[in-house]
Formats: sequence, structure tokens, C-alpha cells
Amino acid sequence: MDIMQIFIFLDNFHEPVCAKISLYRVNEMSFRPTPPSVARRSVYREFIKNRTTEAEQKYKRYKNKLINIVRRCKREYFIKKLEHNRNNIKGIWKVLNGVIRKETGNNNYPQHFIERKNNITNMNEAVDEFNKYFVSIGCKLEEKIIVDEIQTDATEYVERNKNSVFLRAVDEKEIYEIVRNMKNKTSTDWNDIDMKTLKCVIEGIVKPLTHICNLSFQKGFFPNNMKVARVIPIYKTGDKHQFTNYRPVSILSQFSKILEKLFVKRFDNFVDQCELLTECQYGFRNNRSTVQALIDLNEEITECIDKKKHAIGLFLDLKKAFDTVNHDVLMRKMEKYGFRGIVLDWIKSYLSNRQQYVQINQHKSGLRQIQCGVPQGSVLGPKLFIMYINDICRVSQVLKFVLFADDTNVFCSGVELQQVLDVVTQEINKLKKWFDVNKLSLNLEKTKFMLFGNERRHNELDIVINNVKIERVYEIKFLGVVIDSRICWKPHIKYVRGKLARGIALLGKAKYIFNQKALYMLYNTMLLPYLSYCVEVWGNTYKSHLQTLTTMQKRAIRLITNAGYLDHTNELFIKTRTMKFQDLVKYKTAQIMYKVRNKLMPDKIQKLFTEREGGYNLRGTLNLKIHKFRTTLKQMCITIIGVKLWNNLEEEIKVSTSINVFKMNYKKHILNKYIVENR
Repeated sequence: MDIMQIFIFLDNFHEPVCAKISLYRVNEMSFRPTPPSVARRSVYREFIKNRTTEAEQKYKRYKNKLINIVRRCKREYFIKKLEHNRNNIKGIWKVLNGVIRKETGNNNYPQHFIERKNNITNMNEAVDEFNKYFVSIGCKLEEKIIVDEIQTDATEYVERNKNSVFLRAVDEKEIYEIVRNMKNKTSTDWNDIDMKTLKCVIEGIVKPLTHICNLSFQKGFFPNNMKVARVIPIYKTGDKHQFTNYRPVSILSQFSKILEKLFVKRFDNFVDQCELLTECQYGFRNNRSTVQALIDLNEEITECIDKKKHAIGLFLDLKKAFDTVNHDVLMRKMEKYGFRGIVLDWIKSYLSNRQQYVQINQHKSGLRQIQCGVPQGSVLGPKLFIMYINDICRVSQVLKFVLFADDTNVFCSGVELQQVLDVVTQEINKLKKWFDVNKLSLNLEKTKFMLFGNERRHNELDIVINNVKIERVYEIKFLGVVIDSRICWKPHIKYVRGKLARGIALLGKAKYIFNQKALYMLYNTMLLPYLSYCVEVWGNTYKSHLQTLTTMQKRAIRLITNAGYLDHTNELFIKTRTMKFQDLVKYKTAQIMYKVRNKLMPDKIQKLFTEREGGYNLRGTLNLKIHKFRTTLKQMCITIIGVKLWNNLEEEIKVSTSINVFKMNYKKHILNKYIVENR
């Protein structure tokens, strides 16, 4: 049989086989089961047509069965996706957000923008206008600040440091360590390089990179290629067509981040050794946090009220503080602080000739030069800013300061209220002059003041700065916590309650899809941060104020474990290894006390506590002294209630070798207590 005969045979064989296959497929389609949604509609139509009890029950049974099948399929699908992304936090949140329908970011830009009543529909023009607006913010604010010629020099309050910083050489090991500790972000810089890619190739480029970094420090020069930022406009609030309703998010060079981190390590060592920064500054410093800043403020207020003094706090608002830093003033201050010679040249080079462009999708603007301010999104920028405003605490010998970067609170107290008001007015006007000289724009309209304690009977209280009357408020959000004039924390508890309500609603929606492990992850991400943030400051208030939070936490735990609405929760807390809210407060408070006892807190906080005197190594020598107090308000402060909690702790927990061991031991102690109570 030749090749042609074989071909004819196959061709003849092909026709009946295809006919059989086609017939089989047709028959298969004929007997395919009816889709569940079609069957449900059919049963529903039958119920509507007949309106009998039997038809209604049949429809409800089928509908409920179908709902359960859909839920089970969804659950299996999303659980598989979670398992697939087990070690990928970003992937996990993508799955979670797909379920709770939460938008992770609103990058939908409008079709046109408005600039001076003109519609801009061309996106290339829009990105150029965005860049022009972002670059000019700081300079325009600086131009509006009028400084009298007779006003003092900006460096008047800076004390000269005799020591000078020296930049030690960089080695490959140091660069490896910095790169390894960086997050695996996939956002690309203007060279289209992301950190994840850089980590993959670091072994091949570490030698030339080390040489570049050392050369930069030796010559006092920051490479120009590292000074270009890619800026993405992010919508805030208001009209989407207005440029002013967007904030810039800068993506800097990946290599710039490495070089900045190398410099910051040397910067921090020098600043800490010479004790250059004021104790009032809690922002962007090692071992400092908003918790410590709020403890400082809370102790100042309650101490005054306890001593029957009048206490006034001012919450200052600075317009675009990081964008208005004057480079010349900063250089003069840094020179006085000990950053001289090549190091000062390096900082000058770092700040000068910086450029940025704005990108929206595939549209890129041209490059524009940045004239003032510290680089947004940088590692070194915030450090330079806190050095820039460091001397503010020397302006007034009367006011007390609590600073967290540009978040500024000043505090004054006294026996006579009118005298306190007069002093505050006088000193704040001095501060206003300091802000002007330093080219920082104080927003008087958004600056507020508060009279603490039961002082509502004092209605006519005026503080005037530059002929602008400062508004008196009875509550204000400071460092993420709502502070009220009575320090009862009810407004903040109300704020937390609102956040928890939204989180619980999402848990209720997700419980039909996720398993307990995933729901617990949602709890830890969406509810626990609000319950635990600075709770050592506000969580020791009256139990009656906190009862609603306790109830809401129990509701969340019931949702996670799929328990009944009225089921007891003690066993559920044991099952999920979760601390009850009142124990969470003690847990966070005890951590502060451990740091106090082991001298791990800033000096200003450390001085609020006194060790119990004892010449012998006896039981109780780890205890702290309880200071005298007059009011219940003072009793609820960490310096009183925290000391009592610490003194009553088991010795085995107190002698933990590190803060992590202490946290583990304390949590184990709490969970064991639940088990005993549940017997």
C-alpha cells in the first residue's frame, strides 16, 4: 500500500468517526443537567404560579441548598488561593480584598483636570501641570513668609558643637545587611529597577556599589543619577479634577536608598553620642515612638490637674513643613551641630540639583528641579528635618514641648488662669517669629488650643497670634489619638468603636467564605491595631467607658470561631490564643514598665519613675516606688497604675532576659489564667 492509498484510507475512515463523535457530542449536550440557577428560577416560577405551601417550601429548600453550595465553592476557592499565597503578604491581602470588596487604592484618574478654570484633557499636559504644582508648593509658602530685617539669625538658638562627624568607610558586609533588611517592593524607580530585582543581583554588583559609596563619602558628592524621583499623584479628598486634592508619592532610586541608609547609620551614631537632639523630640529616632510622646503629654497634663493648676495645651499646625525647609538655613545649623567639611559638602550635594517627574499610567512629565524642602519618601529627609527644628525648644524657657517630627504640642501651666493665658500668648508670639525666621509656615487657622480639666465655666478665653484668634477646642486628634479636655478618653473610645464596627461588619461578610485562620488574620489586621494603638495611655480609664470595646471584641471572636451570639467567650479566647481587651491593656502597660525597669526608655520618661530603695537582694527589689497622688485622673496614669501592675507581677516574668521573652512569658501567664478560670 503506497502513501496515496494510505491517505485515501484515512480520509474514508475519518468521516464516520467524526460523524460518531459529533453525534455523541450532540447527545451529550442533550442530556447535560440543567444549571442550578435555571432550576431555581423554574422552581420559583412554579411557586409564583401555584402559590401553595408545598411549592413555597420546595423553592426555599432548593434556594438554601444552592446558597450553601455556592458558599462552599467560594470558601474552597479562596482557601486554595490563600494557601497558594501562604508566604506572600501582598498576595494574601489581594485575596482578602477580593472578598471584602475593599479598594486597595484609587488610581482611577478623571478624563480631565481643571487649572485656572481651564479644562486640561491632554494627559501629557496634565502630568506637566501636576509636576509644576508639586515642585512649587514649598517655594510659594516660603515666599509668603515676611521676615523683618531686625529679626534674629535662624541659628541663634543652636548651640555650637565642638566635635565633628567623620564618615567611616563602607564594606561589602554592611551593604549586604542593608539590602537584605529592605522590603521586597516591586515599585520601580526612574531607572525601572525595583528592590526585589536588586536583591537578586546584589552579589554581582556589591563590589562596584561599595566602591561608589566609599567614593561618595570621600569626595563629599551625592551622584546626580540618584537624585531623580518618580512621582505618582494620589487622590486625597474633594474634587478629583483639582490638582490641589492630590498628594505626591515619590519613588526614589533604589541605589539612593542604600547610600542614604549608610549615611544615616553614621549620622545617628554621631547625634546620639553628642546628644544633639532635644529630649522633647520623639519622631524618626531609634527607640522612640508615639506612645512615649503621648505618655509624656498625658503625665504633664494630669500632674498639673493633680496639683490644682490650670493647664493649657496648644496644637500647632505647620503647612507642608517638610517642603519648606530652607537649604541655606539647614546648612548653617548642620555646621554648628558638627557636620563640617566633606560631610557638609555631601549633605549640600544630596539636597542640590534634585529633580522629579510625574507619571500617570504611561504618561510622563518632563523633569523639574526642586528648590527647597527635604526629599519626600527618603530615608535621610526626616532626619534632616528634626535637626532643622531641633532648636525650637530653646526659644521659650517657660513652655514645655512634645514633638513628633512636625507634629508640635506646647504646654503651659500655672495657678492663675489669666496669668497662664498671658504667658502663653507672649511665648507663642515668640515662637511665631522663630517659625518665620526659619521659613516654616505656621497655619494659625488650623492651630488649636485646649484648657484641660473641668474648666468649661471659663467661656471667654482668648489667645491671639498676629491678630488671629486661636480657636479653643474640647477634643483634638494628636498622633492618632483623640485627646479631650477632661482626659477621660471617651471621644477616642468612640472613634475606636466606629473603626471596630466597620471591621466587624467585614468579618461578618467574610465568615461565609474564609476559614478560622483567615478570619483571625483579618482580626489581627483590621481590629487589633485600633484596640492596641497607644492603649497603654488611654486604656487605663474607667471600666464603664471601655465596656463597649470589650463587647465588640467578644462579638468579633464569636464571628471568627463561628460561635453563637450568646455563647460564652472564655473558651473562644483560649482556642484562638487571643487576649481579652482588659488584659491587652495590661499587656501593653507591662511592656512599658519592663522597659522602665531595665532603663530602655528615653530619659524624659525614665525620670517619671523611681526605683524602690533597698540595700539587699531581697524579694521586691525589682519593684518601683508609687508616687503620691490626689485625683482619680492621676491614679489612672501609667506612673501610678503601671507601677502597681509591675509590682504585683510574678518575679519569673519580671526577670525575663529581653523584651521579646517578657512578652512571651506575660502572654503565656494570661492564657494560663484563662484555662484555670475555664475549669
